[in-house]
Amino acid sequence: MKYIFEVRIREGHTAEEYADAWVRASEIIQQAPGARGTELHRKIGDPNVLIAIASWESKADRDAMEGQHNPEVAGIIRSAAPFCEITPLGEFEDPEWVVMPPDRRSS
Repeated sequence: MKYIFEVRIREGHTAEEYADAWVRASEIIQQAPGARGTELHRKIGDPNVLIAIASWESKADRDAMEGQHNPEVAGIIRSAAPFCEITPLGEFEDPEWVVMPPDRRSS
């Protein structure tokens, strides 16, 4: 499953500041059972808007991680709060199907 949210960087701050906090928190969170990685993407045309994606084996794994308070992660998240606004976009199942273009190398 994927947990997706939008990050808006406040004026006077940079996406790199948020990315630093994201990486530090993710390094800890990704040690949890079921964690499959995280990604940050900049919005085309607006470098102060990011989409953040955290991948998990299951919603239950993510919920279990959320249920375990980690003061270090909480501190990192608090440290980023003054320079960004985070809006959860939702939790999404892995796709039931994926359509990929044909392998052009075999032609």
